[in-house]
Amino acid sequence: MVKICCIGAGYVGGPTMAVIALKCPEIEVAVVDISVSRIAAWNSDTLPIYEPGLDEVVKKCRGKNLFFSTDVEKHVSEADIVFVSVNTPTKTQGLGAGKAADLTYWESAARMIADVSKSNKIVVEKSTVPVKTAEAIEKILNHNSKGIDFQILSNPEFLAEGTAIQDLFNPDRVLIGGRETPEGQKAIEALRDVYAHWVPMDRIICTNLWSAELSKLAANAFLAQRISSVNAMSALCEATGADVSEVSHAVGKDTRIGSKFLNASVGFGGSCFQKDILNLVYICECNGLPEVANYWKQVIKINDYQKTRFVNRIVSSMFNTVSGKKIAILGFAFKKDTGDTRETPAIDVCKGLLGDKALLSIYDPQVNEEQIQRDLAMKKFDWDHPVHLQPMSPTSIKQVNVVWDAYAATKDAHGVCILTEWDEFKTLDYQRIYDNMRKPAFVFDGRNVVDEAKLRAIGFIVYSIGKPLDQWLKDMPAVA
Repeated sequence: MVKICCIGAGYVGGPTMAVIALKCPEIEVAVVDISVSRIAAWNSDTLPIYEPGLDEVVKKCRGKNLFFSTDVEKHVSEADIVFVSVNTPTKTQGLGAGKAADLTYWESAARMIADVSKSNKIVVEKSTVPVKTAEAIEKILNHNSKGIDFQILSNPEFLAEGTAIQDLFNPDRVLIGGRETPEGQKAIEALRDVYAHWVPMDRIICTNLWSAELSKLAANAFLAQRISSVNAMSALCEATGADVSEVSHAVGKDTRIGSKFLNASVGFGGSCFQKDILNLVYICECNGLPEVANYWKQVIKINDYQKTRFVNRIVSSMFNTVSGKKIAILGFAFKKDTGDTRETPAIDVCKGLLGDKALLSIYDPQVNEEQIQRDLAMKKFDWDHPVHLQPMSPTSIKQVNVVWDAYAATKDAHGVCILTEWDEFKTLDYQRIYDNMRKPAFVFDGRNVVDEAKLRAIGFIVYSIGKPLDQWLKDMPAVA
């Protein structure tokens, strides 16, 4: 029986291994992590992450050929294939601070694999890593190998949160990169055979190691670039009276461009986009390509500009101060259908409003109070370290109140900010919300989910990103 072990029971490791277990009943899959609470959650009825369809997959396989354990060394030593899916945070100090990936967790995983292995292993990079990481890992393994053969593969994940299970069941492509040696090619085939249980062969792309590592960074950079492109246009639309939804629709009809990732918003978030672009920037700089580095930096600058612009619009609309005013925040996750708050634009928007002494009342159907308080108190990039290494009990912010209902969040508020495109926000009773708010009542739609005309008819002053401005907003321009 082939045995697979995955180090790291997070957003990537958990769902990926659960689907491999479901699709390959003859393979034994173990997901290991040093976090006792995380493994306990994977073994309980309340999984540590929310992802549509994940529950069913885990429940079908758990205890049969899918196991979650804290006995890391036992499962690694027994495995034929070891996936490494550990955190690769952005460095906060030292060489490359603010851009380079911190490979501390990766390196300690590699050393542990070398220490406990008694048989040949295929080691698979699953975390997003900088180009040439495989080479470093290979050196660590081979210098500590005690005669054991290690083959390194890069198998980047291309999951979108909210649709991860669907993406795993029916991927656009599976990418496997390995060494161009007979042993390397044999390792590629071994991993390809696992995926071939359910993925058509023509969707399994095999490349060299560096191409696989760079493809992941490039894919995320391209996606983020599209979002920043449409967000840049949204600022121009507001200045000229154009409607960004109409512009994106017209642009997206061009088959060479396509319609995906052309929705203007308050900005992109998630664990990968910013981190991967910063990584790309650092690699370009290290390879003497400052022009290329500056090109990709601009994608992040526009994203930051969009969040700042949104906060400035709120403050300037409300007589240039939000001090002591209750503002309802609807949505905190970085996008709908996930509880993930990593790099969510809501953090920067809330911090901007708190900086102006606003009182925030936050509601998100999938994010709890502890997580929100932690995110608002945490330093940039701290989120990407394992939970047990994060600040333990961040001081809760007094100006923030987390509630479990959109109507409670908006009661007596001066303004409502929609920061996540949860479907339920489209169907709220806005008349009821308006009746219970202070007047003038404002809606700042950071995801373009509401019908502005209907809300204006109720009496709201509405700001939607990239849409023609309300007369009120024209009279009080935001200084970005």
